[in-house]
Amino acid sequence: MCGRFALTTPQTAVLEHFSAAPSPKLAERLGNLGPRWNVCPTTDIPVVLNHDGDRLLAPLRWGFIPRWYKAPNGGPLLINARAETIAEKPAFRDAARARRCLIPADGFYEWLRDAEPKRPFWLRPAAGPPEGSLFAFAAVWEIWRGPEGAPPIAACAMVTTAASETIAGIHHREPVTIAPENYGLWLGEEGRGAARLMRAAEPGFWAFHEVSRRVNGVKDDDPQLIDPIDLPDA
Repeated sequence: MCGRFALTTPQTAVLEHFSAAPSPKLAERLGNLGPRWNVCPTTDIPVVLNHDGDRLLAPLRWGFIPRWYKAPNGGPLLINARAETIAEKPAFRDAARARRCLIPADGFYEWLRDAEPKRPFWLRPAAGPPEGSLFAFAAVWEIWRGPEGAPPIAACAMVTTAASETIAGIHHREPVTIAPENYGLWLGEEGRGAARLMRAAEPGFWAFHEVSRRVNGVKDDDPQLIDPIDLPDA
């Protein structure tokens, strides 16, 4: 799964990379998109989606809300959707078909499952610098409409799949990434065939190193979170 990530690329560069325009609510909800080194579930995040033929960068809640929830916290928190079952699960199947989106990121955090206490790692594209470089997670989104009087909430979940051999030693799942040449297909702009994109990254795509457990704290948000920790000599 993926439960934390970072987006530090400036907003202007994000918009240019995705050939997107800012949605009217982007500045209202997220300001000018300053660097975020520890993005957590249930917060608003910038997401690229296609709305009536226009590619927009819009603010969505990270944490999908199925339409039958009576309240945003009316069931399990759904921050990830499994690629293997997304087309059949009642919570996600409509969104997987008609409401796919992209989550911009520069890297993400994953915790070594078998360690106690769990050890966090910073993962980022190996082709870029250690602080990460811009790429896109695959995601799906939905607008939750609650009881009368409740404001609608646009929310999303990140798509995950079985981990590649590169990072399987850290965790058995990894987020699906979408290459720039496939952005249009994933966003529904180029017909059918998006299902074939839900696969792990090629071996060697990710580079990673262990970081401080400070990243466990949701209030910690600074560049030092991704610094490698000094490991004791064997």
